[in-house]
Amino acid sequence: MLLVANEGTMSEAKTNQSEFAHVDKSEADWKKELTPQQYRVLREKGTEAPFTGKYWNEHANGVYRCAACGNPLFDSETKFESGTGWPSFYEPIESGRVVNEDDRSHFMKRTEVHCARCGGHLGHVFDDGPQPTGLRYCINSASLDLDKDAK
Repeated sequence: MLLVANEGTMSEAKTNQSEFAHVDKSEADWKKELTPQQYRVLREKGTEAPFTGKYWNEHANGVYRCAACGNPLFDSETKFESGTGWPSFYEPIESGRVVNEDDRSHFMKRTEVHCARCGGHLGHVFDDGPQPTGLRYCINSASLDLDKDAK
């Protein structure tokens, strides 16, 4: 498991609700509120094809929020060109906004990234990113909304 300073686990996020309220909805409610692609990624841990999401080549300033609950996740200032075809960031906007979980699916060992507020699947984090963190948060565009007015 990739250990990331200042990030929690899914169980820690569910018990630490002092910073922001946890969103708890039924899967039926999520299906009504999200597009089919958003539901597949955020609720069923899907992955969009590389170079197809709306933010992989986005260069506007703003704050990237969780598409399911609006939780501020990443600042555009931490976005970088990873060459992977997915939006990549070197750190979350602040500690506690995302949580990590071991992912051993597809015969790989990776670290999955979730929204700490609603538990939505965002993508994965790898230790091959740029400084100052050395991390690459590889995030599905379908799990994000860019708030250009937030800067």
